[in-house]
Amino acid sequence: MSSPKAGKNIEDLIAIMEALRTPVTGCPWDLEQSFESIAPYTIEEAYEVIDAIERRDMVDLKDELGDLLLQVVFHARMAEEARLFAFPDVVEAITKKLIRRHPHVFGSRDAQSPQAVKTLWDDIKAEEKAEKRAARLAAGYKDAEAPASVLDGVPEALPALTRAEKIQTKASKVGFDWNDPLVVLEKIEEEASEIKDAMASGSSAAVNEEIGDLLFAVVNLARHLKVDPEQSLRAANMKFTRRFNYIEKDFQSKNQPLKGATLEAMEALWQEAKVKLG
Repeated sequence: MSSPKAGKNIEDLIAIMEALRTPVTGCPWDLEQSFESIAPYTIEEAYEVIDAIERRDMVDLKDELGDLLLQVVFHARMAEEARLFAFPDVVEAITKKLIRRHPHVFGSRDAQSPQAVKTLWDDIKAEEKAEKRAARLAAGYKDAEAPASVLDGVPEALPALTRAEKIQTKASKVGFDWNDPLVVLEKIEEEASEIKDAMASGSSAAVNEEIGDLLFAVVNLARHLKVDPEQSLRAANMKFTRRFNYIEKDFQSKNQPLKGATLEAMEALWQEAKVKLG
């Protein structure tokens, strides 16, 4: 095999991946990988793309998008080796899907607003879901024999907050939902009270369950208020980190160890950070 080259065409990346996966002459690490072993890296690379976007670092974003694209090529290469499908099939699948889901652009359907597009998109996805189930039945997949559920299609591997929001959204489409965010807020207060009862019972299993219910209810409130719970929590994490770093730097400037400091001293600096850093 001739040595692949760096370039701007997707064929160059595909050729490099093929070389890395070629027995004997390829990379030992790449050769021992499987769909399962690579999956965690795929998730990690997607989050690194998000991180670069949030930092508005376009240099990093270019690199991280490349890393994410590599994951697609890697999975496609392993599928090709197993004679399942190849990278061109992946491209064909997504181009077909984009054309099918945009009949208002590539066809005669009408959708003049983002909400109309979303409604049209949902209708088309429902049709695709039925077609996919029929195809899986024809291929002999046992899970396709089970009755279809409204909640089907929400991947279990999603972050828990994101999955909760998507489950709730699907349930709401058949009317299983509250109409008033204030009612959801009351549910949050109820769940918080139930945590107190669970703590009093001394049962760690009960506490675990009630905390889960509280988080689920908070996600529900975020959904009703059109707030992305995952993004909201990521922002809260960043805010906490920023303020805590302020506390650390203050102690470092005084050559004092943070460990062993009083909560009152740290809280005073925390309030300073809130004023100065937001």
